[in-house]
Amino acid sequence: MYAEERRRQIASLTAVEGRVNVTELAERFDVTAETIRRDLAVLDKEGVVHRVHGGAVASRSFQTAEFTLDTRQRSASGAKAAIARAALDFIPHGSASIFLDAGTTINALADLIGQRYNNEQVSIVSNSLPIALSLASNGVPNVQLLGGTVRAITQAVVGDTALRTMALMRADVAFIGTNALTLDHGLSTADPQEAAIKSVFVTNANKVVVLCDSSKLGNDYLVSFAAIGDIDVVVTDAGIPQSFIDALSEREIDVVVADE
Repeated sequence: MYAEERRRQIASLTAVEGRVNVTELAERFDVTAETIRRDLAVLDKEGVVHRVHGGAVASRSFQTAEFTLDTRQRSASGAKAAIARAALDFIPHGSASIFLDAGTTINALADLIGQRYNNEQVSIVSNSLPIALSLASNGVPNVQLLGGTVRAITQAVVGDTALRTMALMRADVAFIGTNALTLDHGLSTADPQEAAIKSVFVTNANKVVVLCDSSKLGNDYLVSFAAIGDIDVVVTDAGIPQSFIDALSEREIDVVVADE
């Protein structure tokens, strides 16, 4: 396992469990305690966890920081590709309408859709410039890009014009990305305008499939846009703790763990 993947799993485990122990982590990942201490030092520097004697505890502050699209695309790229492949199974057979919101994991899904569904059967609505471009480049004919204001950092379309258009639309499935997922606060993100679009995508779809790599589990961002009860499926990677799978299953949410 690469260091980045191990640290992502440690971050997720810490966020979900609240506290982790160096010795237990070393046994879990079959590495030395010193390796784990270096991992925790990196995560502490990034603000993901707080180092304490013998281990680390979760950072409980509401996050506001956003990274550029390019930076987010490089982060956990293997997990995102695997999650996108697994999410394809939730596209209905035959004629279907789907929402794709803005996000790098959703972008990976859009690339796969473009390669497999470039026909008249799938109608797609998105508020993401990169996703619309990817689909159009692959010859997908029925793609609607919402109009409105473009946020430079995420290249997502937001604002009143987009919201008015969305009020008239419905979809069989909404594929939703998120900055964070917790049992208490559901899905959250940094920007209220993007949160507003995501919220309408969730509300106006018959089924909500969340694409979320495990580093986002247990974290909280400033703006909540959907409750845990609004979710039907979570597609994630092998870094998800079993306790989190059990908690989601108890709430009748299907959990799909994608193989990288």
